[in-house]
Formats: sequence, structure tokens, C-alpha cells
Amino acid sequence: MKNRLLAALLCASISANSLAQTLPDLGDSASVDLSPLAEQRLGAQIMREIRWRDPAYLRDLEIEDYLNALGGRLVAVSDGAGLPFSFFAVDDRSLNAFAMPGGNIGVHTGLILAAQSESELAGVMAHEVAHVTQRHIARMVGRQSETGLLMLASLLVAVLAAKSSPQMSQAAVMGGQAAGMSSQLAYSRSFENEADRIGLQNLTAAGFDVRGMSSFFERLQKNSRLYENNAPAYLRTHPLTGERISEMESRVMQLPYRQVPDSLDFQLVRAKLKVGVVASREVVEAFERATAVAAPPVPAQYGLVRAYLSTRRLDEADRAMVALRQSHAVSPLIAGLEAELRLAHGDPLGAAKIFREARGRFPQSRRLLHGELEALLDARRPAEALALAKAETLATPGSAGLWELRARAEAALGKRLAQHRSLAEVYVIQGNYAESANQLTLARAAGDGDFFEQSAVDSRLREVRVLLEEQLRESRQQR
Repeated sequence: MKNRLLAALLCASISANSLAQTLPDLGDSASVDLSPLAEQRLGAQIMREIRWRDPAYLRDLEIEDYLNALGGRLVAVSDGAGLPFSFFAVDDRSLNAFAMPGGNIGVHTGLILAAQSESELAGVMAHEVAHVTQRHIARMVGRQSETGLLMLASLLVAVLAAKSSPQMSQAAVMGGQAAGMSSQLAYSRSFENEADRIGLQNLTAAGFDVRGMSSFFERLQKNSRLYENNAPAYLRTHPLTGERISEMESRVMQLPYRQVPDSLDFQLVRAKLKVGVVASREVVEAFERATAVAAPPVPAQYGLVRAYLSTRRLDEADRAMVALRQSHAVSPLIAGLEAELRLAHGDPLGAAKIFREARGRFPQSRRLLHGELEALLDARRPAEALALAKAETLATPGSAGLWELRARAEAALGKRLAQHRSLAEVYVIQGNYAESANQLTLARAAGDGDFFEQSAVDSRLREVRVLLEEQLRESRQQR
């Protein structure tokens, strides 16, 4: 098991001083549950830690785009419509998915690969969405608030740790002198039943096959005996009983039968995960066999191109790409793969053109946008990259990746004030207000900005210093 950010958080739970600097003020301790505002703040803080410090966080925009599109369908038909949900992938082959405060839902790559249909994957995600919309985590955590910050933080760390390691989970609880609360790490039976019921409703409303949810859980239950004392992580935090399975099956029997085909993107994401960073010989050979038929399936063709590309077999990748184009399949993942192949051939302008044309068909794809920006920078077209990055950071000011690309373009153009200002926004998004203030100070001293740019930097520096002072004040109050 990879060494996660969870280990760092666990260490933090031992020290009150460390805790004061890693957790936000959660508000009135007399409240029975975490308030929605406190839950959002806590979730944002945890996600900052995961995104910027956890090596298991999968930095793959294509997969994250897919999960957010799939999750968005479920959220749109749930009580959580309008809430700031965010779905992300964890690079871990264990079977797991988990919800955290504030609508952040993580899905292990192992779960995506284990799902035998898109409806099965959607069923698990619908269950997690229900945990959020019914505020199960807020209620589970908020009731411990009277025990103080250290105890609460220990519980939160343990909830996260339990997603991958029961040993780490128990250590976290003991670290906060809260061994008696270990039973709180798993959702209660009532919470699980409620998430099952609402998850099935949302799965139906979103147009998926409701059998996917029950079939996945039933398969987990049957296979759990193979794990003996090391049950799948999902079963440790989502206690599964025969009663739950029976109730789900009973509800499914009352719903109309619906056969739902998997989306192409679901199959392409799975193919990409099978390839990994560098495809093994066995994976390459498996895709070769899958495409050695009269009408090879598109996901297998895509997987073969990506497998060849990952092993730098570019001539073979080109031939496989020609065959894939002849299928006339359309997906942002296929367009992105073709652009990657052009980059591998040293043709960043050709890649930028592919990314740009594909963005016209898939305007919501962050992968295609970031790909075009990176290709323009590689092609030494920083002015074009900067114009695009400026427009996109105005539309999506909370994207650290876009600000980083904007800073790269500004650096290439020698715009030192603008570069430091963009980097300051990256650090604000990461919650590192001290370094953001430092970057803005460097921007003030750069000396290459006009009056309006200098004024904007001064204004932003005052705002960041206020945020920094609030952060420091919270830390002092919690000591």
C-alpha cells in the first residue's frame, strides 16, 4: 500500500500544535452536527492536502473529467443538485470509494477496473453521493465536537485512514485517546440503508441499470471470503450484511427492467488504466489479441495505441491509430490520444491543432484545454498560450493548473510581474497564503508592470495578507 498523505495526517493528529495548522475552525462546538459551512471548509482543507501532498492522488484530467461527468449525472437528480460536488481518482488497485466532508468523493482505480458495467460503477458512486446529501459524515463527525479539536481531528484522520488501512485507522484513534470511538469509523446500519435506498432512486432517475448497484455489492459479499481477515477496503467502511443485500434486491425487483449499454468513455478509461504509465508485455499482447479480429472493439484499439505509445513503439502506434480512426468513434479521450502521439513525434503544433479542434466538440474537457496550452508552449508560441490562458483563468479562476500554465507563458514572454502574480494565485488555491504573499511581493519588485498592474498586485497582496492573518489567528486560537 502506497504511503499516503494519510500517514502525514496521522502524524499531525498526535500533536495539538500540528493540528492547529492543518484543520480549520469548525465553529460552535455546541452544535449537534457540523454546520454546512464548517463541512465545506473542512472538506476544502482535506482536499487541498490530498491534491497537493498525497502521491496516490491521480493527476489525470481525462479520468477526473470522466468521473465528474458520471457523478454529475447522479448529483443532478439528487437532493444535492447545486452543491459543490467533486469527484477524483485515487491510484490504488484496491476496491474502494469514499465520500468526505463537503461533497468530495474519491474512487480507487481498482474499483473502476473491477466494475463489470458502467451501471455498477455508477451504483457505488450513487451510494457515496447519498452519504453526502444526507449529511452522514457531518452527523457522524459533528457529534464528537464536544470532545475537543484533538479528538475530532483524530476521528477525521481515522475516517480517512480507514479507507485503505485498518491498522492506520486504529493507530489514528489511539493517537487521540479515542479508542472507544473506533466503531464510529464505519457507517451505521441506518446510514447504510438510507444510502442504499436513496442511491437506488438516484441511479434510476439518472438512467442507469439499477441492478448494477445490487450486483456489485452482492459480488463483493461473495468474494469477501477470499480475503479472510483482510476484506476489501470498501467493506470495512461500509458494513455489508445479508439483510442489506436482500433489501436492495427487493427494491430492484419492484423497479422496471432496463438494459443500459456502457458509454464509450467508460470503456476507454478502463483501457487507459489497464495500460498504466508504461504497458507491460502482457498488457500489450492482450490488446494485440483483442484487436486481431475482423471488427475489433474500439476500446481495444484505443488500448493498443496507448500501449504502443507508452513503450515508445511509435511506428506501430501510428498504424494502430489509423485503424482506430477508421472506426469513426468520437471521444475526447481518442482525440487526446491522437494529440499525444503527435507530441511523441515532436510535432507540438500538430498536437495543438488536434487539441483545439477537439475542444470545439468537447468544450467541457479540461484535458483538451490543458493539452492545447502545453502544446503551444512546447511549440514556442507563448503569446497564443497566454491569450488562451488569460481567457480561461477568467472563466475558471479556481484552477491551479491553468494558473501554472499561464505563469509558464508569462515567464517565456519575460513578464516577471505577471508571472509572480499568477504563481501567487496557485498558492492561494493550495492554501499557502504565506508563499502567495511572497510571490506578490516579488511581483511588486519586478518593475516591469504599468500603473494598473501594480495597483492590482497591491490590492491582491492586501487581500492575501488578510487571509494569512485569519489563518494564523485560527492557529493561535486552537493551541
